[in-house]
Amino acid sequence: MAEQSTLKGKIQIQAILRLETGLHIGASSDFAPIGAVDSPFVRDPLTREPVIPGSSLKGKIRTLLARSYTNGCEMKKVSEDVPRIARLFGSAAEGNEGGVPSRLQFFDIRLTKETRKRFAQMDLDTYFGEVKWENAIDRITAGANPRQIERVPAGLEFAFRLTYNVEREAELMEDMETLRDGLKLLQLDYLGGHGSRGYGRVSLRDFSVAQFSLSGAKHEEEMETVAQMLEEGGGLA
Repeated sequence: MAEQSTLKGKIQIQAILRLETGLHIGASSDFAPIGAVDSPFVRDPLTREPVIPGSSLKGKIRTLLARSYTNGCEMKKVSEDVPRIARLFGSAAEGNEGGVPSRLQFFDIRLTKETRKRFAQMDLDTYFGEVKWENAIDRITAGANPRQIERVPAGLEFAFRLTYNVEREAELMEDMETLRDGLKLLQLDYLGGHGSRGYGRVSLRDFSVAQFSLSGAKHEEEMETVAQMLEEGGGLA
């Protein structure tokens, strides 16, 4: 059983995530009516606005870090991630071996109020969406296979948010360095699908960091350092 650490406090990290190119994170289209888009994006079931799942953010950042920190050319299993990744993102229990709880909790992120106001009145193909035709050409037969992909348009901004559990204070700055590296890699890569075609380029800016501790201890200078460190990972797209 993995040893549980004492929870000393929490740090909430917020930023603005901006789409620099159209984004597609696919939703199910099993019951799409005739004439509907072939591949719609994920929407909030209540508002019908686009949403970026926290699982997509967490999985992408972790994979990029694992590919960067691994020794050799083969990707290892999640349970074999280096400690600085495992303690941030966690790992499930296997057999008699205990799992590692994640120190990061990601949120599904939604549009900012400013973006909602600016784009709500625009003449788009769908509600907060654009439809892009993709055409796959068979290199043997030269046959075309056109399809419609719904994208979240470039320029939309989302309220990025995650929470970090402070467990071992001596590891805090290294954890923030790992997170910073992951955010840098995300902006130099892509989020969602079809990234090799230019989809899913994002940027991050305007980081803010807030601390909560049951002991009431304040570490304002340290939090400013963390915010500056994460800001270094922003604006790279």
